[in-house]
Amino acid sequence: QVQLRESGGGLVQAGESLRLSCVVSGVSIGDADMGWFRQSAGKEREFVVAISWSGNIIDYGDVEQARFIVSKDNAKNTMFLQMNNLNSEDTAVYYCNGVRWGAWEERYSWGQGTQVTVSP
Repeated sequence: QVQLRESGGGLVQAGESLRLSCVVSGVSIGDADMGWFRQSAGKEREFVVAISWSGNIIDYGDVEQARFIVSKDNAKNTMFLQMNNLNSEDTAVYYCNGVRWGAWEERYSWGQGTQVTVSP
């Protein structure tokens, strides 16, 4: 059973930064492609960014690449998302999951996500 626990969200003002964490159990992220997704109110869940099992390859969804930095700590089985210069368009519930590379779809059941709210 794979369990995904996101944290680090909150309420911030436009222009500020936030760092999200994803603690994974049931699968080794050193052996699995992982990524972040988000869902805004009234919209479908979308793919944000993924990092390959090796950590050598990073791929992006339809986001401004320079503002989103994904990383991971295999020893802690934890993935991170550094988000900079946030704006109101980034307001969403953020989820982590395994990633089907190329299809940019989730592999496991969704966790609860973490809410990010950016006030203008």
